[in-house]
Amino acid sequence: MGIGTVAAGVVKAKADVVLVSGHDGGTGASPLNSLKHAGTPWELGLAETQQTLMLNGLRDRVSVQVDGQMKTGRDVVIAALLGAEEFGFATAPLVVSGCILMRVCHLDTCPVGVATQNPLLRERFTGKPEFVVNFFEFLAEEIREILAGLGFRSIEEAVGHTELLDVDSAISHWKADGLDLSPILQGSGLGDAVPRSKKIDQNHELEKHFDHKLLAQASRALSDSQPVLIEEAIRNTEQAAGTLLGHHVTVAFGEVGLPEATIHVRLRGTAGQSFGAFIPSGIKLELFGDANDHVGKGLSGGTIVVRPDENASFPSNENIIAGNVIGYGATSGKLFLSGVVGERFMVRNSGATAVVEGAGDHALEYMTGGRVVILGAVGRNLGAGMSGGYAYVYRLRDSSVNAEALRGDELRLLSPSSEQASELKDLISLHQSETNSRVSGLILENFESEIANFTVVMPTDYASVREILAGAEVSGIDPDGAEVWGKILEATNG
Repeated sequence: MGIGTVAAGVVKAKADVVLVSGHDGGTGASPLNSLKHAGTPWELGLAETQQTLMLNGLRDRVSVQVDGQMKTGRDVVIAALLGAEEFGFATAPLVVSGCILMRVCHLDTCPVGVATQNPLLRERFTGKPEFVVNFFEFLAEEIREILAGLGFRSIEEAVGHTELLDVDSAISHWKADGLDLSPILQGSGLGDAVPRSKKIDQNHELEKHFDHKLLAQASRALSDSQPVLIEEAIRNTEQAAGTLLGHHVTVAFGEVGLPEATIHVRLRGTAGQSFGAFIPSGIKLELFGDANDHVGKGLSGGTIVVRPDENASFPSNENIIAGNVIGYGATSGKLFLSGVVGERFMVRNSGATAVVEGAGDHALEYMTGGRVVILGAVGRNLGAGMSGGYAYVYRLRDSSVNAEALRGDELRLLSPSSEQASELKDLISLHQSETNSRVSGLILENFESEIANFTVVMPTDYASVREILAGAEVSGIDPDGAEVWGKILEATNG
């Protein structure tokens, strides 16, 4: 599998937790072929992870967590014996709360009101906190009984004692004929010579973090909300640049943050992973150069601009400017990228605005809100699980869009209306002013003819809800009233 190698790598990179997630778990929105044919049991991955970390002298630095359809105390104890200290439960507590496993979590049509924002469906929810409390109390009781039978007084004492696993009957079973799992299940062979569980905290060397340079120069903004411009060079070893600064803005000013671009940070070079992650309103990060993965992860109101150096001679729309998973989980703010990005662009975006000049596979996956403009080619599987928000895509091929969503009429591919054309032009103009993008300039010069090359990608139910709410606003009807939500339920087959 190679999971042990990955675990050792992330621990060396200062990870605090290694999570081994088995093939049985996952979101209720997972495709059926993934549920049936992808992944391996958590037992095998956990055993390999524990063994590799112990053999490399890394086990004492990190907590090992496991999940994937864990339901009983027996599951927890087996996981502990294989090396886990933390245990994730999702499906079981959901079922206890009322989930009936309809697997429509991404469609906003959950019939028991668990995974929906629809107030009429949410009225059907019958779960209570006491149900979950009772479940975990009985789970803990079963764990205590099993541990006592093994001679342990706590989970901590049991971690890593693979010698107590009775695997003979499973290995000798006719279904496992010819399959020898003993090298994995026998443990590291080091006994008590090395730690089996976490003993020390990772040293993240936060005192050396890049953001301390920014904090020193942003003191006037943090104390008196005074605008500041900060100019620095950056290298790809500088990870999560801007995130610590964002933390201090939030501590000082709360979720409202500061007025837009109060703290304007202008950087030159190559940014490391997670550039601008979680930055709040009031921070603008402008990067002349390029960036690694996870730019704008969890963006929370700030503005991020990534553009080539002014002296760059290459066409931005034909070159990579940032890596994979850009804008993951963004909730608000703006992101302007003068170039092409990798896979999974703006996945789970719920409210941010982003403009890019090309993207790889799986763009806009599970998107629930916000606006995106893509001024170039996109890879395959665009819009998978997309339930909200919308995108303007230049010269979109139908084959690039998630086939199931198109077959099931879950996504609409529309020509821009006059109102949408005006919005699109404003967004492209803003992108051009922020990045001096050549492709933006060319489109704006010929916008009247180029507008025909744009396709609006919008979830069908989302489009219907927008139309109903717009009609309610014009008619002066309460958008949260029963009449409006009745129309929404009828339109979305809810």
